[in-house]
Amino acid sequence: MPRIADVSAFLRDFAPPALAEEWDNVGFLVGDEERDCARVMTCLTLTPDVAEEAVWERMDLVVSHHPLMFRPVQRLTADSVEGAMLLELIAAGVAVFSPHTGYDSASEGINRQLAERLGLLDVEILRERAASLPEIFAVDPEVPVPLPEVQGAGRCGRLPEPTTLGKLIELVKRSLGVSNLQYVGPDDARVARVAVACGSAAEFIPDALARDCEALVTGEARFHACLEARARGLALVLPGHYATERPAMERLAATLAARFPEVAVRASEVESDPVNWA
Repeated sequence: MPRIADVSAFLRDFAPPALAEEWDNVGFLVGDEERDCARVMTCLTLTPDVAEEAVWERMDLVVSHHPLMFRPVQRLTADSVEGAMLLELIAAGVAVFSPHTGYDSASEGINRQLAERLGLLDVEILRERAASLPEIFAVDPEVPVPLPEVQGAGRCGRLPEPTTLGKLIELVKRSLGVSNLQYVGPDDARVARVAVACGSAAEFIPDALARDCEALVTGEARFHACLEARARGLALVLPGHYATERPAMERLAATLAARFPEVAVRASEVESDPVNWA
């Protein structure tokens, strides 16, 4: 029987914490890693109904994409929603791991999966982040060392054939299983290169433009970001935060099940998008 630590170690390799944003709170957050791990559940966000499901189903580990305790915790009581959930999970012995932005940017992570869903070709990293050279290089530059792998956030690539924004919107709807979405730009605008960044990632507008993309697909964007995109001639396709990330948690459940066949793994069955689309 694997330990929770074994699953955590796999997750750290699969979605390296080094790829996470500096402001993020990723990794093993709650519980005892030395305990046996027979049941695992994945989810996008730990909400009261998802926590209740984990306790009721006697899960040993919940892999929640969005982290609990995102900000420093000074008091842990049942007076807050998060505090009540944490106390319930701890009392039931349910551990929590959050990969978050490390999973967003991993080589097989959420943004790569989004690019694949849209059929993008020649996929590249949208915003590169310089990886530090090994320390030995700083000591002796004559010593040959392997160059670090290029890392970064978001992805971009070209469509198989140039299309219009209207047709890209229909592709996004089919690929993510949504019937409604928001968008910025004229329906007949030509689109050949597309950037993707899951969740709420309008900060990648300059990166998409720098990569000669005509459209950025992200979950959601603030009003002023939409104004900026329109002014700069970049289309935005906004299918919702949940729609861009939840499918990846279902795939992660399948990945964990394949890696640990003796562990019962599944995605949450009660989780749902809190935003209703009319």
